Amino acid sequence: MAREGSLDTGPLYRDRVDAGAQLARALSAYQGKETLVLGIPRGGVVVAAQLAQALGAELDVIVARKLGAPISDELAIGAVTASGGRFMNEEILRELHVPDDYVEATAAREQAEAARRESRFRAGRAPPRVEGRTVIVVDDGLATGATMRAAARALRREGPARVIAAVPVGSPEACAALRDEVDEVVCLATPEDFDAVGAFYQDFRQTQDSEVERLLAEARSAA
Repeated sequence: MAREGSLDTGPLYRDRVDAGAQLARALSAYQGKETLVLGIPRGGVVVAAQLAQALGAELDVIVARKLGAPISDELAIGAVTASGGRFMNEEILRELHVPDDYVEATAAREQAEAARRESRFRAGRAPPRVEGRTVIVVDDGLATGATMRAAARALRREGPARVIAAVPVGSPEACAALRDEVDEVVCLATPEDFDAVGAFYQDFRQTQDSEVERLLAEARSAA
Protein backbone atom coordinates (compact mmCIF):
# COMPACT_ATOMS: atom_id res chain seq x y z
CA MET A 1 0.00 0.00 0.00
CA ALA A 2 1.28 3.48 -0.77
CA ARG A 3 0.12 6.83 0.49
CA GLU A 4 1.29 9.37 -1.98
CA GLY A 5 0.77 13.02 -2.77
CA SER A 6 1.98 15.37 -5.45
CA LEU A 7 2.79 18.88 -4.32
CA ASP A 8 4.32 21.88 -6.01
CA THR A 9 8.05 22.36 -5.68
CA GLY A 10 9.04 24.20 -2.51
CA PRO A 11 9.56 23.54 1.20
CA LEU A 12 7.08 21.08 2.64
CA TYR A 13 8.65 20.81 6.10
CA ARG A 14 10.31 23.19 8.52
CA ASP A 15 12.93 20.59 9.36
CA ARG A 16 13.35 16.87 9.97
CA VAL A 17 11.57 17.10 13.33
CA ASP A 18 8.50 18.57 11.64
CA ALA A 19 8.70 15.90 8.94
CA GLY A 20 8.80 13.15 11.57
CA ALA A 21 5.75 14.57 13.34
CA GLN A 22 3.79 14.62 10.08
CA LEU A 23 4.91 11.09 9.25
CA ALA A 24 3.71 9.94 12.67
CA ARG A 25 0.17 11.03 11.89
CA ALA A 26 0.15 8.84 8.77
CA LEU A 27 1.45 5.85 10.75
CA SER A 28 -0.64 6.19 13.92
CA ALA A 29 -2.08 2.69 13.41
CA TYR A 30 1.30 1.21 14.39
CA GLN A 31 1.33 2.30 18.03
CA GLY A 32 3.13 0.11 20.54
CA LYS A 33 6.35 -1.49 21.69
CA GLU A 34 6.15 -4.34 19.19
CA THR A 35 6.74 -1.82 16.41
CA LEU A 36 10.40 -1.25 15.61
CA VAL A 37 11.41 2.03 13.98
CA LEU A 38 14.78 1.99 12.22
CA GLY A 39 16.32 5.23 11.02
CA ILE A 40 18.87 5.35 8.20
CA PRO A 41 21.68 7.63 9.46
CA ARG A 42 22.21 10.32 9.61
CA GLY A 43 19.20 12.46 8.72
CA GLY A 44 16.75 9.60 8.75
CA VAL A 45 17.36 9.04 12.45
CA VAL A 46 16.09 12.53 13.30
CA VAL A 47 12.85 11.80 11.44
CA ALA A 48 12.65 8.30 12.93
CA ALA A 49 13.13 9.58 16.49
CA GLN A 50 10.03 11.76 16.22
CA LEU A 51 8.06 8.88 14.74
CA ALA A 52 9.16 6.38 17.38
CA GLN A 53 8.37 8.79 20.20
CA ALA A 54 4.87 9.46 18.84
CA LEU A 55 4.16 5.74 18.39
CA GLY A 56 5.70 4.64 21.68
CA ALA A 57 7.86 2.32 19.59
CA GLU A 58 11.45 1.09 19.89
CA LEU A 59 14.03 3.18 18.02
CA ASP A 60 17.23 1.89 16.46
CA VAL A 61 19.32 2.28 13.31
CA ILE A 62 20.06 0.42 10.12
CA VAL A 63 23.11 1.71 8.28
CA ALA A 64 23.04 1.46 4.50
CA ARG A 65 25.95 2.79 2.47
CA LYS A 66 25.81 3.90 -1.15
CA LEU A 67 28.29 2.41 -3.59
CA GLY A 68 29.87 5.10 -5.73
CA ALA A 69 30.52 4.64 -9.44
CA PRO A 70 34.10 4.55 -10.80
CA ILE A 71 33.55 7.88 -12.55
CA SER A 72 32.06 9.63 -9.51
CA ASP A 73 31.47 8.76 -5.86
CA GLU A 74 28.27 10.81 -6.03
CA LEU A 75 26.71 8.51 -8.64
CA ALA A 76 25.27 5.50 -6.82
CA ILE A 77 25.56 2.12 -8.51
CA GLY A 78 23.87 0.51 -5.51
CA ALA A 79 23.94 0.24 -1.74
CA VAL A 80 24.85 -2.28 0.96
CA THR A 81 24.06 -2.74 4.66
CA ALA A 82 26.16 -3.94 7.58
CA SER A 83 24.58 -7.40 7.40
CA GLY A 84 25.13 -7.70 3.65
CA GLY A 85 21.75 -6.60 2.33
CA ARG A 86 22.42 -5.34 -1.17
CA PHE A 87 20.73 -3.45 -3.97
CA MET A 88 22.50 -2.92 -7.27
CA ASN A 89 21.34 -0.60 -10.05
CA GLU A 90 21.76 -3.00 -12.94
CA GLU A 91 20.93 -0.35 -15.55
CA ILE A 92 23.75 1.95 -14.42
CA LEU A 93 26.15 -0.98 -14.09
CA ARG A 94 25.49 -1.93 -17.71
CA GLU A 95 25.69 1.63 -19.02
CA LEU A 96 29.04 2.25 -17.31
CA HIS A 97 30.43 -1.27 -17.88
CA VAL A 98 31.44 -1.44 -14.23
CA PRO A 99 33.77 -4.41 -13.63
CA ASP A 100 32.61 -7.09 -11.18
CA ASP A 101 35.82 -6.80 -9.16
CA TYR A 102 35.18 -3.08 -8.65
CA VAL A 103 31.65 -3.81 -7.44
CA GLU A 104 32.77 -6.48 -5.00
CA ALA A 105 35.67 -4.47 -3.60
CA THR A 106 33.50 -1.38 -3.14
CA ALA A 107 30.70 -3.39 -1.55
CA ALA A 108 33.10 -5.06 0.89
CA ARG A 109 34.59 -1.72 1.92
CA GLU A 110 31.22 -0.05 2.43
CA GLN A 111 29.76 -3.05 4.27
CA ALA A 112 32.65 -2.91 6.73
CA GLU A 113 32.09 0.82 7.23
CA ALA A 114 28.37 0.24 7.75
CA ALA A 115 29.13 -2.37 10.41
CA ARG A 116 31.55 0.00 12.15
CA ARG A 117 28.99 2.79 12.22
CA GLU A 118 26.18 0.57 13.48
CA SER A 119 28.40 -0.62 16.32
CA ARG A 120 29.29 2.96 17.22
CA PHE A 121 25.69 4.17 17.15
CA ARG A 122 24.50 1.24 19.26
CA ALA A 123 27.27 1.82 21.81
CA GLY A 124 27.97 -1.89 22.11
CA ARG A 125 24.34 -3.01 22.42
CA ALA A 126 23.07 -6.00 20.48
CA PRO A 127 20.91 -5.33 17.40
CA PRO A 128 17.16 -5.18 18.08
CA ARG A 129 14.92 -8.18 17.53
CA VAL A 130 13.31 -8.07 14.07
CA GLU A 131 11.63 -11.47 13.80
CA GLY A 132 7.86 -11.31 14.04
CA ARG A 133 7.69 -7.52 14.41
CA THR A 134 6.37 -4.67 12.31
CA VAL A 135 9.47 -2.77 11.20
CA ILE A 136 9.27 0.78 9.88
CA VAL A 137 12.38 1.92 8.00
CA VAL A 138 12.71 5.69 7.88
CA ASP A 139 14.79 8.16 5.89
CA ASP A 140 14.45 11.91 5.43
CA GLY A 141 13.72 11.46 1.73
CA LEU A 142 14.22 9.24 -1.30
CA ALA A 143 16.09 10.29 -4.39
CA THR A 144 17.14 6.97 -5.95
CA GLY A 145 15.92 4.75 -3.10
CA ALA A 146 19.07 2.60 -3.22
CA THR A 147 19.82 2.67 0.52
CA MET A 148 16.18 2.01 1.46
CA ARG A 149 15.99 -0.96 -0.89
CA ALA A 150 19.21 -2.44 0.50
CA ALA A 151 17.86 -1.98 4.04
CA ALA A 152 14.57 -3.67 3.16
CA ARG A 153 16.36 -6.66 1.64
CA ALA A 154 18.54 -7.05 4.71
CA LEU A 155 15.53 -6.98 7.03
CA ARG A 156 13.55 -9.51 5.00
CA ARG A 157 16.13 -12.15 5.88
CA GLU A 158 15.37 -11.72 9.59
CA GLY A 159 11.70 -12.71 9.39
CA PRO A 160 9.75 -9.55 10.26
CA ALA A 161 5.96 -9.71 10.26
CA ARG A 162 5.79 -6.59 8.13
CA VAL A 163 8.25 -4.09 6.61
CA ILE A 164 7.16 -0.53 5.95
CA ALA A 165 9.25 2.07 4.13
CA ALA A 166 8.38 5.55 5.37
CA VAL A 167 9.66 8.91 4.12
CA PRO A 168 8.35 12.47 4.17
CA VAL A 169 9.17 13.03 0.48
CA GLY A 170 10.53 11.06 -2.44
CA SER A 171 10.76 10.93 -6.19
CA PRO A 172 7.76 9.18 -7.77
CA GLU A 173 10.09 6.63 -9.37
CA ALA A 174 11.87 5.72 -6.13
CA CYS A 175 8.68 5.38 -4.12
CA ALA A 176 7.05 3.26 -6.82
CA ALA A 177 10.06 0.95 -7.10
CA LEU A 178 9.90 0.21 -3.37
CA ARG A 179 6.55 -1.52 -3.70
CA ASP A 180 8.35 -4.68 -4.79
CA GLU A 181 10.59 -4.62 -1.70
CA VAL A 182 8.26 -3.92 1.24
CA ASP A 183 4.71 -4.51 2.46
CA GLU A 184 3.78 -0.84 2.55
CA VAL A 185 5.27 2.38 1.21
CA VAL A 186 4.43 5.64 2.95
CA CYS A 187 5.67 8.60 0.90
CA LEU A 188 3.86 11.67 2.20
CA ALA A 189 4.73 13.65 -0.93
CA THR A 190 5.93 12.56 -4.36
CA PRO A 191 6.40 15.78 -6.34
CA GLU A 192 6.60 15.29 -10.09
CA ASP A 193 9.33 17.94 -10.34
CA PHE A 194 11.51 16.23 -7.73
CA ASP A 195 15.11 17.41 -7.79
CA ALA A 196 16.80 16.91 -4.42
CA VAL A 197 15.50 15.96 -0.99
CA GLY A 198 16.83 19.12 0.63
CA ALA A 199 14.70 21.33 -1.63
CA PHE A 200 11.60 20.31 0.32
CA TYR A 201 12.92 21.38 3.73
CA GLN A 202 13.33 24.92 5.03
CA ASP A 203 16.15 23.68 7.26
CA PHE A 204 18.15 20.76 5.87
CA ARG A 205 21.42 21.26 7.69
CA GLN A 206 23.67 18.23 7.90
CA THR A 207 23.01 15.91 10.81
CA GLN A 208 26.09 15.06 12.89
CA ASP A 209 27.00 11.66 14.32
CA SER A 210 26.77 13.18 17.80
CA GLU A 211 23.11 14.04 17.23
CA VAL A 212 22.35 10.49 16.11
CA GLU A 213 24.05 9.14 19.23
CA ARG A 214 22.13 11.58 21.45
CA LEU A 215 18.75 10.67 19.97
CA LEU A 216 19.40 6.95 20.36
CA ALA A 217 20.60 7.41 23.94
CA GLU A 218 17.50 9.45 24.80
CA ALA A 219 15.24 6.80 23.29
CA ARG A 220 16.97 4.07 25.31
CA SER A 221 16.59 6.09 28.51
CA ALA A 222 12.90 6.71 27.85
CA ALA A 223 12.33 3.01 27.20
